Amino acid sequence: MEMRSLTRAEAEIMKILWQLGKAFVKDILAQMADPKPAYTTVATFVRILEKKEMVAHKTYGNTHEYYPLVSEADYRKHEAKQLVENYFENSVTSLVSFFLNDSALTESDLDDLAAFIEKKRARK
Repeated sequence: MEMRSLTRAEAEIMKILWQLGKAFVKDILAQMADPKPAYTTVATFVRILEKKEMVAHKTYGNTHEYYPLVSEADYRKHEAKQLVENYFENSVTSLVSFFLNDSALTESDLDDLAAFIEKKRARK
């Protein structure tokens, strides 16, 4: 099954699972910011994540312990690829140009980017 993008609520739950490694719904709920959603709401989103094949569970009696099937790095890579394909005509250069033209970048940000590019060039 192809990886699908997550809603904001699904992503929040995945971030918690990536951080904890495995968790029961009550553990996920405990990590969420106030005002916390209802237990049943979190349980519903976790089941949706199972259908999306993002998480799986181990059963202990009548409770389930959930764990991620997709790493955070793989999901980030998927989302970055979707961003480039959908909004920058499949051009990483267009994406980088977009951010370079953003006035919010500081001199320090530009220095960090230049250093990263030089380091990448040196490895090739």
